[in-house]
Amino acid sequence: MIRIRDLHKRFRDRVVLQAITADVAPGEVVAIVGPSGGGKSTLLRCLNYLTPFDRGSIEIAGYTLRPDLGPAAAPMIRELRAAVGMVFQDLHLFPHLSVLDNITLAARVVHKRPAADALRDARALLDRLALVDRGDSFPSQLSGGQKQRVAIARALAQEPRVLLFDEPTSALDPALRNDVMQVMRSLARDGMTLLVVTHDTDLASDLADRTWTLDGGTLVESAASHTRRVA
Repeated sequence: MIRIRDLHKRFRDRVVLQAITADVAPGEVVAIVGPSGGGKSTLLRCLNYLTPFDRGSIEIAGYTLRPDLGPAAAPMIRELRAAVGMVFQDLHLFPHLSVLDNITLAARVVHKRPAADALRDARALLDRLALVDRGDSFPSQLSGGQKQRVAIARALAQEPRVLLFDEPTSALDPALRNDVMQVMRSLARDGMTLLVVTHDTDLASDLADRTWTLDGGTLVESAASHTRRVA
């Protein structure tokens, strides 16, 4: 599903990722941990080419990424970002759009799906994520946990094969954190391939099959988890 080989990334004189080589099997859940500034979020962004990289290659969800993909690759990158969804740390919900409009926007505008079909599927996702009564609400009317679940629903609306999470529980209190954890466990049970950047050690041990530790832009450890509980 994911094959990373000799991945390097610099921002001017600062080395952010160096010589990252790793594999992720279909349906595997990988937690990415390590100190702040270690390259975790940059690695996620490289995986769906939000951040181009300088050297190496990535094979993910049937797509191959290399440095300096030119304008001709734009259609492929759009397809990639549908197949490799991302839930950002700051969520990026559109404040002027309702929950349903946030979820259906890409389906209607980018993928040209009929509005009725996109709306039907969005309502089904809200039902699955215990937000069925929040479709007409705006982001400012939601709790932090509800916003996080809406961001997950928006990513799932594109039917991705891989889902990337950047610190999904960092700003949540314990009750809301547990709500989001339950959603992620459900995705893991369904066989979704997940990569999760987190400082939450309980999330990493409870959810992940393996934990990658990044420090100074280097993958210093890849360890199997023996405590994963997705029930």
